[in-house]
Amino acid sequence: MTPSELAPRFFIAVAVILLFCKLVAWLLGKVGQPPVVSEMLAGVLLGPSLLGLLWPGAQAALFPAPLLPILYVVGQVGLVLFMFQAGYAFTSHRVTKLAGTAGAVSLAGVAAPLVLGILLFVGMAGFVPIRRDGVSLGVSAAFVGVALAITAFPMLARIITERGHTGTRHGLLAMASGAIDDMAAWIMLAAVLAIASGSVGPALLCAGGSLLFGLALWLGGRRVTGYVMGLRGDRARLLGTVALLFLVAWYTDEIGLYAVFGAFAVGVVMPRSEQTDKVVDTLTPIAATVFLPLFFTFSGLRTEFALLSNLAVLGFAAACVAVAIVGKFGACWAAARMRGEPNSVALRVGALMNARGLMQLIALNVGLEAGIVNPSLFTVLVVVALVTTLMTTPLLTWIERREARVPAPTPSLVPAGTP
Repeated sequence: MTPSELAPRFFIAVAVILLFCKLVAWLLGKVGQPPVVSEMLAGVLLGPSLLGLLWPGAQAALFPAPLLPILYVVGQVGLVLFMFQAGYAFTSHRVTKLAGTAGAVSLAGVAAPLVLGILLFVGMAGFVPIRRDGVSLGVSAAFVGVALAITAFPMLARIITERGHTGTRHGLLAMASGAIDDMAAWIMLAAVLAIASGSVGPALLCAGGSLLFGLALWLGGRRVTGYVMGLRGDRARLLGTVALLFLVAWYTDEIGLYAVFGAFAVGVVMPRSEQTDKVVDTLTPIAATVFLPLFFTFSGLRTEFALLSNLAVLGFAAACVAVAIVGKFGACWAAARMRGEPNSVALRVGALMNARGLMQLIALNVGLEAGIVNPSLFTVLVVVALVTTLMTTPLLTWIERREARVPAPTPSLVPAGTP
């Protein structure tokens, strides 16, 4: 299709996505699900799993294959802008002993699902058609483990923001742990892809580029962002911020770390000022309302659940979901408790870290295109992403209601020191 033919298709597709997301958000809002989950489900419903099944002609006309890369790129704009806001909000509250606890939680949240996923795949690969021909058992198992270890960092950030938990201890701890978790997972994914391709270049690029990026932020991040916020005029500051965000997003994408981390890092090192607040308040609404839903619906448009009709695949999917929940929720909860966090904080951190969302779907698409994942395994891991994300909000609500039912301790009427 030519650009002149794609333009009207793009406009009608975006209109349908935004309106349908609003409808699904309204319906799911009745049962307490946040809009971010609605956007992910809307993509699935608009794709071959439902619309393509019931009305294939309409689905093909609305979302032709040449349009999907455009939706992805435009959605990336919204994701970058939103993660910049999330990074800026992250620094607005000080939490004591955050770094050590976040490191422990992220380590547990990566190691446990990674090991459990590898063991599950190795144990069931001989009985379920989940292994792609020509791919070694070790590479396939490692990919599954890494996919289960991923946390949906952007989705986690948005759920925290939408529920008003940005300044809470569990919100900040989950965001810090999620950032470390996903950074480690993406480096491991690069290593798996490197082993599968027979080249160590991608893994070395990701690891070395990440170290260089961290060093640059530490030495000059505050200076560069301070200069941008010191420009004269609102438009100049807005333009400078967007240019810096896109430059950093380009770099982190090129090294295989993914654009969201660059945008989040820029938000973290931004100086807190009235000028920065104004820039953030200008960028966030349009990003969250218009651009971001396109990102969250993109992978749904490429998802199909017909392969779950195979009972062996369905059983493996159920086992994968169980392993994913135990490995992520259970391990993160245990790590937080071992670091001295109250049970209420540990439970919320475990629930938030358990969400995998579109970050896992992106990794799955990478694996599919690299020839590591076959369609059955792709479908199973999409189910894991959907289930673990859908359960996040009900689980948080249950935790809050459970704590509300616990009566406050009654103060003793006996004077202190009375035997």
